[in-house]
Amino acid sequence: MANRAGRRERAISEQRAAERGGSARGGSVRGPLLASLVVAAASAGAAYAYGPQPAPKKSTTTVRTAAAAETCTASGTSPKRQLRGVWIATVHNSDWPSRTGLTPARQRAEYVEILDNAVKRRLNAVFVQVRPASDAIYASTLEPWSQFLTGTPGKDPGWDPLPFLISEAHKRGLEFQAWFNPYRAAYTTDVSALPAGHPARVHPEWTVKHEGRLYYNPGLPEVRAWVAKVVTDVVRRYDVDGVHFDDYFYPYPGNGTRFADAAAFAKYGKGAKLADWRRDNVNKLVAQVSGAVHGTKPYVKFGISPFGIWRNKSNDPKGSDTNGMSAYDAIYADAKAWIRAGSVDYLIPQLYWPRGFSAADYDALVPWWAEAVRGSDVDLYIGQALYRVGTKDTPAWTKPAEMPSHLTVNRRYPEVKGDVYFSASGLAANPLGVLDRIAKNHYTRPALLPVIKGLPAAVPAVPAGLKNTAGNLTWTAAPQARAYGVYRVTGENGDCATVDARHLVAVVPADDRPAYTAKESGEYYVTALDRLNNESAPARVTVALP
Repeated sequence: MANRAGRRERAISEQRAAERGGSARGGSVRGPLLASLVVAAASAGAAYAYGPQPAPKKSTTTVRTAAAAETCTASGTSPKRQLRGVWIATVHNSDWPSRTGLTPARQRAEYVEILDNAVKRRLNAVFVQVRPASDAIYASTLEPWSQFLTGTPGKDPGWDPLPFLISEAHKRGLEFQAWFNPYRAAYTTDVSALPAGHPARVHPEWTVKHEGRLYYNPGLPEVRAWVAKVVTDVVRRYDVDGVHFDDYFYPYPGNGTRFADAAAFAKYGKGAKLADWRRDNVNKLVAQVSGAVHGTKPYVKFGISPFGIWRNKSNDPKGSDTNGMSAYDAIYADAKAWIRAGSVDYLIPQLYWPRGFSAADYDALVPWWAEAVRGSDVDLYIGQALYRVGTKDTPAWTKPAEMPSHLTVNRRYPEVKGDVYFSASGLAANPLGVLDRIAKNHYTRPALLPVIKGLPAAVPAVPAGLKNTAGNLTWTAAPQARAYGVYRVTGENGDCATVDARHLVAVVPADDRPAYTAKESGEYYVTALDRLNNESAPARVTVALP
């Protein structure tokens, strides 16, 4: 398989050539809610520190630390690297802001509360919806202000939220990914109701009216170029850590109305079958956006959260042992093609069904997705249906142990490197106490973010000037550091302190005067982490408290 850097160079070249030559999701907040029906038919700058825990059983995985000449054994149940994220939906004011017309101060306060809940739940990433439907939750010259800020499409809210959204996340050690919906143009087919200058008004030929909504036509090169331009604008102007697409490509099946792209198909189909052409359109967009993102800032991640079923085994021997809607056939999203092309850095399949669910069994889907990414450079995280916990959709969701058991299943597959929860409103609600269970049994320690192959991998310098003053650890701020890992060891070989999370006591967000207050005696090791969580070798200091 060609390496990712080479693929990205080609993707960037294709994106630039296209620029030179070119001129909650679905009816409900979140597409998987519809899809499930189809299938059935602490404070800013604070360290994340937790107390001691019993050492779990060790796995047979071995690694060699930078400081050790011996082999260290890592715990399979205390992974040091794990993405723990949450989606924050702005569409229909689902998560933030809670309603339209709030003052900027109230909007800021609500967002900070969400982030503090994320930290409380020991998460380390947020996926914030910045473009619900060809609109902007940020100051843009390309698309109008989102109606979900003020209640009026195109109305200036009086501030640019995005710098604040990003900086507050970073202050708390949370990675910030900007979430875009690529093809949704408006929640109305009345183009005259859109703000003046809206791209769908300027270019009505880009759009398709479909079942009461307006979509950009994925079959048009101009549409792909526009989406890439919008994404590039955000990546260039804001300090985002990632670009994220959800599962909305071609519209989900609704009332059976044909998507009116016949003219584009006649012009660009070139003899292909309609379904293959549609999938190729989506693949081209994914590759083009990937090239645009990495060509602008190589360290920014790009990933997608596809619908949880690629294809069913009954239709394709390579598919999963399921019997639900197929993303490949229904919305023309071919996640396996993106894996083969290396055009995504990660995937977050939305596995929004419980274990044992006959049409789409979680226990069948996790190993299928693990196999799909195996041997590739694409990271795999699992989308979890926090919004369904406590509902009566199926009996399993009434049981507090159901969602925590998903994370236990994930441990069997090393390809699964984390989970993302839909959505932020559930962080405060904590339905059936599941987040408490997850924190107690799965998130007992902080976690560093996974390091994705193919992204910049320079190792930061060892933290300088580490010293202990009566248990107060301080060190010199490193320019390249986004955060610092703090480990504590007693009575063990400290050379293996950083191999897993058993000794990880805190992840300290970077500031001008980094520090950590030790609560117990021991040998402390401090490492520097860059924005991609590449980790330095440790500095060491001894703490002896009275």
